[in-house]
Amino acid sequence: MALNDDIAFLARQPLLSLMDRDALRLVAFAAESRTLRAGDVLFRRGEGSDGAFLVVSGAVALSREDDGRPAEEIAGPGALIGELALFAALERPATAIAREPTQVMKLSRSVMRRVLAESPDSAAALAHAIEERLTGFTGELASVGMSLRAIDWR
Repeated sequence: MALNDDIAFLARQPLLSLMDRDALRLVAFAAESRTLRAGDVLFRRGEGSDGAFLVVSGAVALSREDDGRPAEEIAGPGALIGELALFAALERPATAIAREPTQVMKLSRSVMRRVLAESPDSAAALAHAIEERLTGFTGELASVGMSLRAIDWR
């Protein structure tokens, strides 16, 4: 894809769409394109992460178990795999295997950090969106906790 196509593709991602065009241009320029064959392993559960993968075409099966069970999730074109790995070093929670010929863009955490350091408005927008997500998640956990406590009291 041409650089402008890559920028447009990145801008369709909910979180990345909050970044300004110049920041997206830098991310797109630094993105590494990979082509996978069916059966190629993108990463394994438990490996350290150094960024995220954006599926451009094809499909990637994500499985939390390495026991041959069917994949729990299929990531198709437009899916951002490992979004939080753009901001923090995490262990991969699943194994990712290409189900068919697949093209991905690797977005590195080190590049994202540099871009956000140079684009404070983009950094603030992303921080706000992540804060809203965490607040919602915390509320959901509190609700589950209340439900579990109600079951215990019966």
